[in-house]
Amino acid sequence: MARIVVIGAGVGGMAAAARLRVKGHDVRILEQSDTAGGKAKAFSRDGFVFDTGPSLLTIPAVYRDLFLKTGASLEDSLDLRPVDPGTKYHWSDGTKVQLPGVGTAASAEALAAVVGTQAGTQWRALMTRAAKMWQLTRKPILESPVSGPRDLFKLISSIDDVRTIAPGTSLRKLGKQTFDDPRMVMLLDRFATYTGSDPRKAPAALATVPYVEQVFGSWHIGGGISNLSGALYQRCLERGVTVDFNADVTQVVTDAGRVSAVRLADGQTLTCDIVVANSDATHLYADLLTRSVSRGPLKQLRKSTASFSGFVLMLAVQGRTPGISHHNLWFPADYDAEFDSVFTGREVADPAIYACVPDDPAMRPDDDHESWFILVNAPRHGNDKGARDWSSPEFANTYADQILERLAHRGTDLRERVLWRELRTPADLERLTRAPGGAIYGTSSNGARAAFLRPANQSPLPGLYLVGGSSHPGGGLPLVGMSAEIVSNLIGRAPRS
Repeated sequence: MARIVVIGAGVGGMAAAARLRVKGHDVRILEQSDTAGGKAKAFSRDGFVFDTGPSLLTIPAVYRDLFLKTGASLEDSLDLRPVDPGTKYHWSDGTKVQLPGVGTAASAEALAAVVGTQAGTQWRALMTRAAKMWQLTRKPILESPVSGPRDLFKLISSIDDVRTIAPGTSLRKLGKQTFDDPRMVMLLDRFATYTGSDPRKAPAALATVPYVEQVFGSWHIGGGISNLSGALYQRCLERGVTVDFNADVTQVVTDAGRVSAVRLADGQTLTCDIVVANSDATHLYADLLTRSVSRGPLKQLRKSTASFSGFVLMLAVQGRTPGISHHNLWFPADYDAEFDSVFTGREVADPAIYACVPDDPAMRPDDDHESWFILVNAPRHGNDKGARDWSSPEFANTYADQILERLAHRGTDLRERVLWRELRTPADLERLTRAPGGAIYGTSSNGARAAFLRPANQSPLPGLYLVGGSSHPGGGLPLVGMSAEIVSNLIGRAPRS
């Protein structure tokens, strides 16, 4: 039985802890804040509830497997609900399309009815290719440890495989090769933002993101996606994982070339055999380890582009909005201007506006109110290249006003109906989660080699493992759950005495 310390009670940390505990290890989670959840938490006030992190769950099978292998099923633990219809898209020319919650054929039909028959036919062709991409990448890459570009050869068994994945092709280029209508290119571009990336630089393989949504469905959890964090926390306690809150790890201690302990801000030193870091990978290597240990991983991280961050408005809204969907997106006229801005440290003047408005009675005080969670892409916080200073409350409020004005210009005016609002800037995200600059996904997927530049789950330091959105295979609830299984498998079962 190994003594394992997990740094961080985020979804990845708790998922790994539960899996490792049922394998017979002594597991202790150290969380710097006073609650579990990491980025997957909620904000509540006056009966309004907002998910402050992920707003949807895809591939629920990842968490079904986790819950079944650690106790009661996912459905016994949470109120899992399919979201149908799915996302409603609005283009700047007034075009609107409501996509279904599941079904590639149904989505193609919806697009054909609004954008044109050719668009529907081309979407079907793209999803057929994305299905092949998914088959080629899921097992050997997303569900397996990856240590570098050489692992790409796991994927390739024929020239056709290379053509399918198109490792040197960007998502934008794939969109232009596939679609005649620029609105469809913009629709595909949107899925690069799921990894905090620029579609002009992110790999074509991100076409698997809409494929996954349409095949496995988009799911909501009654009361909010953040309830997944609560259920994972309870599962950890049920299995006998020790969880310490307000326990701020300041150093991973090494001895004889391997992990030996962790040191806390209050001076405590806790000995252990293994550390699983659910902290941001850059924070881990830059702040918690000695330079001699972290030099190589930090050099690799510096080759990557940090993901962008987000600016959030949580709005308590009076009345109901006709035609609103659970997930909504309003595209700008110039998407390229947005991506130019978020990677050069400028706030976006005319951003894509995403709004999650769950039709969930548990997330609003009554049927005559709505809880609006609005997210726009934003440069990360800081003073270095590609970042901007988000510390001014006055600027945050002015920018929020601008976003609501832009939303009104696009046909949905909430300004007279907002009872109150709560804002979250990239600076807030950095403060609350220790993600440097508030970069939501750690590193972006910009570049053909980006997937292989994410920190590996097994670090070069014996006894140190990484889990969560900033390590392999990436951000988003499904991939975070996969990273927990990878780490659990790497560590293995405790030997029987």
